Amino acid sequence: MVDFSLFYFADDAGIRRDRYRLLLEGAKFADDHGFSAVWTPERHFASFGGAYPNPAVAGAAVAAVTTRVGIRAGSVVAPLHPPVRIAEEWSVVDNLSGGRAGVAFASGWHTADFALRPEAYPSRRQCLADTIETVRRLWRLEHVELVDGAEKPVRLRIYPPPVRPELPMWLSAAGNIESFRLAGRLGVGVLTTMIGHDSAELRTKISAYRASFTPKHEGAAAHVVVMAHAFLGPDREAVREIVRDPFIDYLTKSASLVLRGIELRDLDDEDMAFLVTRAFDRYFDTAGLFGTVADGLRTVAELDEVGVDEVACLIDFVDDPDLVLAALPYLDQLRLAWRQR
Repeated sequence: MVDFSLFYFADDAGIRRDRYRLLLEGAKFADDHGFSAVWTPERHFASFGGAYPNPAVAGAAVAAVTTRVGIRAGSVVAPLHPPVRIAEEWSVVDNLSGGRAGVAFASGWHTADFALRPEAYPSRRQCLADTIETVRRLWRLEHVELVDGAEKPVRLRIYPPPVRPELPMWLSAAGNIESFRLAGRLGVGVLTTMIGHDSAELRTKISAYRASFTPKHEGAAAHVVVMAHAFLGPDREAVREIVRDPFIDYLTKSASLVLRGIELRDLDDEDMAFLVTRAFDRYFDTAGLFGTVADGLRTVAELDEVGVDEVACLIDFVDDPDLVLAALPYLDQLRLAWRQR
């Protein structure tokens, strides 16, 4: 059974006030209508995603206006932070929410982000795996050995103690099948995207993940979340016109992922515009929840068939909060129709 959640990660450049209105109003909608979670990212030093430099802070705000929905990071850039700090912050979110916290981890994509911790960049992938294991131990209230200000070893645990005995975790994975296998070996879920691989490739990667999954605690189970840009309405062509420009803008900013196999430095503006526009026409049909509820049902059925457990609906790429909020009932109709099929 595929679950539905909301995901936030858009360009913050044009927002002047009420920056977090869509986050909070969308979270309340998700909470009232049975969605599984609300995800916020970690992003630094850029307008794209720049409203979310700390997903724990955003999560605490979501906790204050909701009572049931899961509150998740998508994703904490593990090498940028001491593991104990991650565990502390998310334990606060877990307490504020009554045990609804969850965290996806990433190794980091942007070199500029590592201005926060430049020494971690060369070993970021190993740091990712180590951080997941350390946060898991800290969440269980185990002590870890650190070095204090007097350069003496100390054994410390986190406060406050979390509500939930195990922290739900995911690993962000894009195109590399080895990232899926790593998530399985670490015993965490996978957070991936519809952009960057077709259904057949996604099926192969999910199968590799499930084959390598090693439970790390009682009741642990493999869990695959796919991010999908989502905007539904009563008329498919009307939706196409609404999302065309903002989705093309997103694809342009994500060109290194979308236009795989092409040397982007060799493209001028006209070539880039042509390729991204062609990509929009393809991805409107294959890489999101676009169109009507009936269109969405077909897409969710395909995702279910390849092994997806949850669709994280990325809703804030359209920069008009009123337009997005007015469209959320159609997303809820899709959720209900899927459950009742």
